[in-house]
Amino acid sequence: MPKVELVMPKMGESIIEATILKWHKKVGDRVEQDETILEIATDKVDSEVPSPVSGVIAELLFEENAVVAVGKVIAFIATETEATNDNTPSVPTPKMDVSVEPTPQNGSAAAVKVVQKDVAEAQKVEAFAVAALAVELPKASEGGRFYSPLVRTIAKQEGVSVVELDAISGSGEGGRVTKSDILYFVDNKKSVGTTIATPPTTMPVLTPSVAEPKISVPQAATSVSGDVEIIEMDRMRQVIAKHMMDSLQTSAHVTSFVEADVTNIVNWRNGIKGDFQKKYGENITFTPIFIEAVCRALRDFPLVNSSVKGTQIFVKKDLNIGMAAALPSGNLIVPVIRNADTLNLVGLSKAVNDLANRARNNKLKPDETQGGTFTLTNVGGFGNLMGTPIINQPQVAIMATGAIKKKPAVLETEFGDVIAVRHMMFLSLSYDHRIVDGSLGGSFLRRVADYLEQFDAKRSV
Repeated sequence: MPKVELVMPKMGESIIEATILKWHKKVGDRVEQDETILEIATDKVDSEVPSPVSGVIAELLFEENAVVAVGKVIAFIATETEATNDNTPSVPTPKMDVSVEPTPQNGSAAAVKVVQKDVAEAQKVEAFAVAALAVELPKASEGGRFYSPLVRTIAKQEGVSVVELDAISGSGEGGRVTKSDILYFVDNKKSVGTTIATPPTTMPVLTPSVAEPKISVPQAATSVSGDVEIIEMDRMRQVIAKHMMDSLQTSAHVTSFVEADVTNIVNWRNGIKGDFQKKYGENITFTPIFIEAVCRALRDFPLVNSSVKGTQIFVKKDLNIGMAAALPSGNLIVPVIRNADTLNLVGLSKAVNDLANRARNNKLKPDETQGGTFTLTNVGGFGNLMGTPIINQPQVAIMATGAIKKKPAVLETEFGDVIAVRHMMFLSLSYDHRIVDGSLGGSFLRRVADYLEQFDAKRSV
């Protein structure tokens, strides 16, 4: 059998590339079908990539931390027949675009024919030149320092010379310069106004013997007194920070609040949770009940379930509800329940519990964080009464549920007003004032509260 291609999997409709975080296998290692070969990351989620077949790792075409386009071959796996006939793995050739096709060999085992599709184009991609200095940027400097294709591409676009690259203190493995390192260098270079004079067009290519002053790169701050601990953001925290700032710069945020009496819901859940667990094998929380009410309100006010691009409003027919889940690391991720309005309370409970558990164990699939049309976040889980959440782009609204607290409340009865102890909860809705006015946002939030307050306390399970 021929070698099997392992390609970078499709990560969702808006994802075009992913970063290889870690290879779990090396060349020559045996791998079983569905066994994890590597971990990858996008700006949405980290994920494990399983092997499509059983066999032996023949080639790994990219190193860790490499950014690879979706659909590109990243490794070859030799099946049992292939591994038996060729125990010597071939040398990885990451820059070559190859195709693999079986050809008969002595009427029995198949051989692999590697066809180079476009050598000239591959060489063109690898041999980048900095236009401002006419200096070729090799894969490695004279001192043997490796530069990834992504780093060389950024260097070309930003006019960073080989000498400047050599001056950058890399944070990658073995001191390798990463994407973050060169972007930090470029930003700092612009901020301090550092410029390099453009030489005549006849200037020869620089060699190590040509003296050029090195530009120092500011290092991470350190605490001299020891009273301050400096922590570098992990990759997910950096992505979250960027998304939050992008959202604030994109949408005109407004937040409205209502208080809801959820006594009927609390009493109903306390009464049926044991039977619910026995009957369906699931714990029932308040989240599926909140999602159910949100879906009903979205049907009443469909403009809240939309997105905006330029002057166009895209009203979504599907109700895909994102639920913000806290991770053990302290970061947040938002898995999505698709077509949540088509699920009953049992189906919503199963979906909520499954996504929450797999989110905490880093087992979510990439497409399970895509395609949300409205987001629900529970700040009450941290004991907070209310919050002002930031919109999850490109959505136009996000609702937060606060902690449920017992309070004295005024009730209207046929015998007059009375004061009673009730279970009360604040709801807050942040919405994009570009297309959701206060009237629409406030009416939608009030409708959610009404559906919660009208919950049938005699509802069967």
